[in-house]
Amino acid sequence: MIDFKNLAKKYDTPLYVYDFDLIENNFKDLKEAFKARKSLICYAVKANSNLSVLKKLNSLGSGADCVSIGEIKRALLAGIPKYKIVFSGVGKKDSEIEEALKLDILFINLESEAEMLRVEEIARKLGKKARISIRVNPNIDPKTHPYISTGLHENKFGVEIDVAKRMYLKAHRSSFLEPVGIHFHIGSQLTELEPIKEASQIVADLTKSLIKIGIDIKFFDVGGGLGIKYKDEKTIKPYDYAQAIFSTLKGLDVTVVCEPGRFLVGNAGYFLTKVLYEKISGKKRFIIVDGGMNDLLRPSLYNAYHRVEVVGKKGDESLADVVGPVCESGDFFAKDRLLPKTEHNDLIVIYSAGAYGFVMSSNYNSRPRVAEVAIENKNDRIIRQRESFEDLIAKEVDFI
Repeated sequence: MIDFKNLAKKYDTPLYVYDFDLIENNFKDLKEAFKARKSLICYAVKANSNLSVLKKLNSLGSGADCVSIGEIKRALLAGIPKYKIVFSGVGKKDSEIEEALKLDILFINLESEAEMLRVEEIARKLGKKARISIRVNPNIDPKTHPYISTGLHENKFGVEIDVAKRMYLKAHRSSFLEPVGIHFHIGSQLTELEPIKEASQIVADLTKSLIKIGIDIKFFDVGGGLGIKYKDEKTIKPYDYAQAIFSTLKGLDVTVVCEPGRFLVGNAGYFLTKVLYEKISGKKRFIIVDGGMNDLLRPSLYNAYHRVEVVGKKGDESLADVVGPVCESGDFFAKDRLLPKTEHNDLIVIYSAGAYGFVMSSNYNSRPRVAEVAIENKNDRIIRQRESFEDLIAKEVDFI
């Protein structure tokens, strides 16, 4: 059991806490599931990019799936080898592409024909051959929140099958492009196996047709998106996930690349916040806390559910909204939850906050970003200092 009260006393609130032992267990479960084939687990850095988190995953043998040059630099700084780093994302600047090519990472995932032309031109300028993969859009409904669906024609990600074929042929003929991989990713927080298997089969069939015409695809990148339990979701077991993908790869000698983010860190993270006071407005009860939407945006952005607990408090419960101090109506963590009566300085823990929590935080309302703490082998340590007002204004110049 994590002693949340002691952590709040020691590090103050609001506060992110990460259970590194659980992250390790999650990684090992996934690695074990994929052991029957050549495989590479590339952690999706966007889920939680703290350097200590990346260093921990590197120690377990993880690679990195990055969507900016900043994430690539973080991964390298944490010790992740360049040959385990993939560069994804819809909008890569020329400077990012150039730097990625110079850093000689595993491959760049392409999302459009226009992007392929930019990569080819930059590789030509550098006198290098760019290892590439193409993100194929299989047009499969992932049955998830529309904001985190990525595999349908209506989404901005990837290219259709026919466009992908054309791109691979062009890349194969190019002196500055080396197509080594194929990629798909249909969405995040996936809780149904069938759409994943369907998408994998479509992309596997395309891979076979490409290999037949002499395009040597070495990496079959299945993306990430494995869902976790926030409330009452029925999640996919890693073994079942791996077996569904393997069933589509008969006759293919490829390395399976998997890009988990939320699965590894989501339920290993907690957000701690203290009660300032309660407020009754008409029949509505509000519990006002010191954390805000700038600290944890998911409830406001997606209307996402996070389990909320008042630490050490029991007794009669009534419906309440848990809200923060930010001047927005969307500043809430929970609505209409049965919670006990709270008092000033009572501690609230918000569960499943390890993914897309701190990384999406901001300084809105000139609020300093919070501290992050790791727990490993029952020991706690600070892995990111709390920001100060001086940190907020450090880059602002010429204001006098």
